Amino acid sequence: MTLLDLFSLGFMQRALLAALVTGLAAPAVGTYVVQRRQSLLGDGIGHVAVTGVALGLLTHTSPVLTAVVVAVLGALLIEVMRDRGTSGDVALSLLFYGGIAGGVLLTGLAGQSAATLNRYLFGSITTVDTGDLGVVVALALVVIAVAIGLSGRLFAVAQDPDFARVAGLRVGAWNVLVSVLAAVTVTVAMRTVGLLLVSALMVVPVATAQQVTRTFRATLLGSMALGTVASVAGLVLSAYVDAAPGASIVLLALAGFCLAWPVGAALRRRRRVLQPFADEDAMLLAVEEPHTVEDHRHEHGPDCGHPAVPHGDHVDYVHDGHRHAPHGGHYDEH
Repeated sequence: MTLLDLFSLGFMQRALLAALVTGLAAPAVGTYVVQRRQSLLGDGIGHVAVTGVALGLLTHTSPVLTAVVVAVLGALLIEVMRDRGTSGDVALSLLFYGGIAGGVLLTGLAGQSAATLNRYLFGSITTVDTGDLGVVVALALVVIAVAIGLSGRLFAVAQDPDFARVAGLRVGAWNVLVSVLAAVTVTVAMRTVGLLLVSALMVVPVATAQQVTRTFRATLLGSMALGTVASVAGLVLSAYVDAAPGASIVLLALAGFCLAWPVGAALRRRRRVLQPFADEDAMLLAVEEPHTVEDHRHEHGPDCGHPAVPHGDHVDYVHDGHRHAPHGGHYDEH
């Protein structure tokens, strides 16, 4: 079966659209979560959402909608606990255990087997029906719009809460918004990659983009692009090899990180060579560690072929991993 034939099927078209919006929404929120150093937030909320799914099964309502409500309440509870002095790790751990235990208990009371939860724990994107797809797309579009439209304020709060507070932003309210966005994203992605793997789609594309980008906006947009590629490619791969779509998506995202990491390491090494120390550190080094005089036969200049780095009132030339500064009739090696 060709790719065109595959996506002429209705269930694959719905799966493709779900993968597309999930790949955009999850890294968009994940960028702020990673910036706040709360990479496991998605895992904690995902476990809470299990209780929401089970509640939907028990009440014979939409598990997606009940999962949204319970996940949002769980995210708010995390913020309240953190605000009252409870460690973030402790708060997440409590929700980890309570969410899974509540989900298993309610699923049993609903007369369903544990296998029923597998569609939500590990994803079942090819079984997404029209009703679920409408909810997923609507929620994902809201998440994307907020994550991009309010990126300036959300970044300020995530990067430096004290500065944001001085600037007049209500840090607590913005933190709650990020947690709520994460909760909604978890429920959006649970049919795509599953509640147990959703955190990977929120974090891994962001970590991959950070290897090769230097600005927050580039990281945000780059992670969204990478998440989309991983989601769509993982769906196609799973269709051809008959594998679980959620696992394929996450493994492709991890493969992208493995490819980007050496590139990022090389870029960081190059930046260190071109600028071994920050300007403010240079003055301290000049006082604490005198330069070494080198018998340097090479004569540096604008056309010598070595990178030139402005340094105070003169120019250093990078040569053999060191910065050589002209000093009288010789060169000092930094």
